[in-house]
Amino acid sequence: MKLQDLCLSIALPLLVTVPVHAQDIYKCADGDRTIYSNMPTKSCRKLVLDPVNLAPAAKPPAARVATPPGFPKVDDQTQKSRDGDRRRILEGELAAEQKNAEQAKKDLAEQEGIVLPSERMQGGAISGGKVQERIQQYRDKVALHQRNIEAIQKEIGNLR
Repeated sequence: MKLQDLCLSIALPLLVTVPVHAQDIYKCADGDRTIYSNMPTKSCRKLVLDPVNLAPAAKPPAARVATPPGFPKVDDQTQKSRDGDRRRILEGELAAEQKNAEQAKKDLAEQEGIVLPSERMQGGAISGGKVQERIQQYRDKVALHQRNIEAIQKEIGNLR
């Protein structure tokens, strides 16, 4: 029993550390027959195969369902009016966001020009890390307004 345990304790770690490799496949011509094998012979050549895809196949897109009869429809004039209202609202939001972005840029420029007493080190030198940390929130506001402007412009571009 002890010898068996010793063999297992040696063999098991060795098996775990052995890397797993795919076996090579060879295409062999034997007269007028073609043979595929994992053992090469004189008339064999090694095949280079693409890796096997084990991912599930993509699902086809769902079929479009027709509008059920009796479903309320909006006439063209009403839809155009709604589209116009949406465009006006988005353009108003865009103007407000651009104004907010300009104010955020002014605030950032103002804060970059200020050095607080707590940001000074002994001897009068400025601690750049503390300054960067303080003005980061102002940079974040500018970036947020820029992203909002881009999103609103994209929405306006998608309108009919």
